[in-house]
Amino acid sequence: MNQQEKSEPFDVDALRRKVRETAGGDKAPAPPNTVLETGEINAFARQIAGQFQDSNYSPNIIIGQLRLLEFSSLFATGLATHHFLAKEHFSPFIMYLAVAFLGSALSILLLQLADCYQVPALRRPLRSMPRIVGAWTIAFSLVALALFLLKSGDLYSRGWVISWYAAGALFLLVERYLLAFGIRRWARNGIMERRAVIVGGGQPAKDLIRAIEQQQDNDIRICGIFDDRGSDRSPTIVAGYPKLGTVQELVEFARQAHIDMLIISLPLSAEARILELLRMLWVLPVDIRLAAHSNSLRFRPRSYSHIGAVPMLDILDRPIRDWDSVAKRIFDVFFSIVALLLLWPVFIGAAIAVKLSSKGPVLFVQKRHGFNNEVINVLKFRSMYTDMSDPTAKRAVTKGDPRVTPIGRFLRKSSIDELPQIFNVLRGDLSLVGPRPHAVLAQTHDRLYGEVVEGYFARHRVKPGVTGWAQINGWRGEIDNDEKIKFRTAYDLYYIENWSLLFDLKILFLTPIRLLNTENAY
Repeated sequence: MNQQEKSEPFDVDALRRKVRETAGGDKAPAPPNTVLETGEINAFARQIAGQFQDSNYSPNIIIGQLRLLEFSSLFATGLATHHFLAKEHFSPFIMYLAVAFLGSALSILLLQLADCYQVPALRRPLRSMPRIVGAWTIAFSLVALALFLLKSGDLYSRGWVISWYAAGALFLLVERYLLAFGIRRWARNGIMERRAVIVGGGQPAKDLIRAIEQQQDNDIRICGIFDDRGSDRSPTIVAGYPKLGTVQELVEFARQAHIDMLIISLPLSAEARILELLRMLWVLPVDIRLAAHSNSLRFRPRSYSHIGAVPMLDILDRPIRDWDSVAKRIFDVFFSIVALLLLWPVFIGAAIAVKLSSKGPVLFVQKRHGFNNEVINVLKFRSMYTDMSDPTAKRAVTKGDPRVTPIGRFLRKSSIDELPQIFNVLRGDLSLVGPRPHAVLAQTHDRLYGEVVEGYFARHRVKPGVTGWAQINGWRGEIDNDEKIKFRTAYDLYYIENWSLLFDLKILFLTPIRLLNTENAY
């Protein structure tokens, strides 16, 4: 049997589908089989987690900022040399502006094509300098050729062209050397690194760690090892790294520490065990990779990522990451400010009505689950009598509930009571669009939501939202049976898997229309 035949039983795409389907990602959730209770981590694991609580900088974000910096600097250099050197009888300023913009943009594109924005190239500028200068030179040559073909070369100052080229090359040389110094310093301080946890111990984990450590310019920081097996099969120290606990304890560890990646170190033949691990770990907002360095099997190139030369099978990716998260944050802030400008009379009217209708504060603060299962304080207009309020939401509000004030009943039906959550969005606790945050003790029929739906906590891989895909599809209001929370979770997971800014915009603009349906809102 050849290698191709051997690889057929293990299908990476099929494995991904199995994980999502068994947890309800692609369709309505299946009946729960097991309930994942996160393990209480030991004191040593808690100490290690404390060392990684501070956020680090994503290489993709830094590289994106670098592209913007270099484009802006080259463009500004072209305008500055024009200011000092170009003569008045040459072309007007607007034409120099256009050429400077075109040359700068083209140089960034060529630097990208020459792999000058890869982390190894940024760490070792001496090796990449010929490519950097070459890209800048080719960009200049193409602009000059375009001016020649358009017969407009005589309209520009030769002194300006030569000076801009020399100043731009000098800037790139100096800037790349300073950047390399900064990146090496950030790596030493843990600012620019990818934090990884190894899942599985023994010899496979040891081989994987050694392979990663042998890579030049490695940006992986291994934070520890988690394995369910005892010390007889999985030593407590592997390649100098401690075993911090079991896989269930890993879920809690990853919520206390800022982890970027989980690397499963198991042979590809152990598909059942891999699937079992993924069903527990996919609720975390991290990349999940399957180490493939020791396997002779080969798959489609798009299934792989690499740490240096170490191949990894990409099983699951963290949703809404890097520049997507930046774009979503800008979206949230912009539309939140617009909403405040448009709805401030509603805010004032609701506040006055709440204050005059019953004793107590205007706002009600409730603890709910946020991103990565963190507990956040969510703001609402108070809709219940103060002495009957239920901050934990252990008892769901039902039709004709005596705890709800007359004004509160209107606020809840119209969802005006949710408007103060716009301040949560501006504070960064919530997003405008996302899975709705549920109270920490929310339940149906004396069972917590996490006990009803397997994979329920996968909703928390992104920030919760003021409105969401489930809400505009009719799944809002009272949850009085298991099916309602199952379908809500299914819609939330669909949103996470299919997120885009256009999807957010669609949900946001459909929300006021769909809120006219108050059938389940009490």
